[in-house]
Amino acid sequence: MSVELEAIIGLEVHAQMNTKTKMFCGCDNDAFGKEPNTTVCPICMGHPGTLPVPNAEAVAKAVKASLAIGCTVNAASHFDRKHYFYPDLPAGYQISQYDFPLASKGEVTYELGGEEKVCRITRLHMENDAGKLSHRGSLTLCDYNRAGTPLMEIVTEPDLRNADEAVAFAEALRRILIAVGASDADMFKGMMRFDASISLREKGTQKLNPRSEIKNLNSFKALERALIYEENRLRELWNEQKGPPKGDITVGWMDDEGRTRLLRDKESATDYRYFPEPDIPPLQFKKEEIEAIRKTLPKMPAQLKADYRALGLTDAEAAMLTDQTALRKRFDAVHAVTKDGKKASSLVLTQLMGFLKEAGKDVAQGPSTAHLVDLASAIASGQISGNAAKDVLEKMVTTGKAPKDIIAAEGMQQISDTGAIEKLVDEAIAANPKAIESYKAGKAAALGAIVGFVMKQSKGQANPKIVNDILLRKIGS
Repeated sequence: MSVELEAIIGLEVHAQMNTKTKMFCGCDNDAFGKEPNTTVCPICMGHPGTLPVPNAEAVAKAVKASLAIGCTVNAASHFDRKHYFYPDLPAGYQISQYDFPLASKGEVTYELGGEEKVCRITRLHMENDAGKLSHRGSLTLCDYNRAGTPLMEIVTEPDLRNADEAVAFAEALRRILIAVGASDADMFKGMMRFDASISLREKGTQKLNPRSEIKNLNSFKALERALIYEENRLRELWNEQKGPPKGDITVGWMDDEGRTRLLRDKESATDYRYFPEPDIPPLQFKKEEIEAIRKTLPKMPAQLKADYRALGLTDAEAAMLTDQTALRKRFDAVHAVTKDGKKASSLVLTQLMGFLKEAGKDVAQGPSTAHLVDLASAIASGQISGNAAKDVLEKMVTTGKAPKDIIAAEGMQQISDTGAIEKLVDEAIAANPKAIESYKAGKAAALGAIVGFVMKQSKGQANPKIVNDILLRKIGS
């Protein structure tokens, strides 16, 4: 008789905080694309006699993230030294938090297949990141620019049951961290990484069996593939030896090969020889300080998504805005002008994103929020037509110029002078007698040919509403 097994999954999520300086020194925290070993100092390189000083901005961001995921920020917490020896750890130990973390006992609600699920959070603690190793054949190069970067480590309870749940939870958590401004969580730049622990047990039982810890997964796809592979491997192992593994192990994910590789037996807290960091006093928070930070929390992604759906946006459009802060700011500003969700979506999510893709640019490289607002205002006021606005927006993306400058240079101002339009309508009626007859015979579509004539003669600058009003008045009379 075969045994029905279920996967038990928990995650450790490492998210870099987007502070100006590193966790315990004044070095530049933006190491991406910099020359190796240029944003370092004696403190983040672990030189003897140097003293670490906690980054107040990093602590505040970590508190904000803790509150956003429903954790209780502890009145007192302290830093510990976590010892392990590896080339990317200059001091030979990591400054982390162990038995007294910053925050504990939260939860994150996420959606999967139209169903809401909850993953409990065990703790959120702060630590400094290690450097980065690059392997070149038999050689290993060390870049310490990243050493000392402020990290949040968010540890879940083993509440996830498959790879799909793990990815959906991780995506929801990433949205929250971005929404509260605690992390940019740019996975391409390595700002968010995962360690995933997975074990199997007989369905219906509560026992936790020995687990595999999969280290340093740097994308949602890697997280998904690694968990699927390791679950299948553990199932085969269970069938071979009629039960779970004998002990915890740590494995690495070989992305190119699509498999895991044994690294070592899983370390325990004893292996790390934790003890309180002697150079940093404990952190203490008053209730009033925590509540003051809580009041600064923005809307959470779930509420943002619901609000955008209420404006008539699709789930995909709402997700785009929830996930991309810069894009959301531009959309919100344009919507404040248009007062119409679909019009704002057409301008920002369809036209703008389309032109940016064609130009090979991202949102930050495109038109500013102020320029998009100016364009939306020009459309709303009738200064330019919707069709002309597309041309203006494309030129804004390619040239970086302000809409008012493009409109003036291209002569795109919409004609709203009723006298000038009336003259064009008269010409259109005279030039299209058959269309007039068809319209009067009941073919409403025939009106489009006359309007089209006016728009062509005016080079698209005639105000279409005024054209229609005058045309209907004249035909009716």
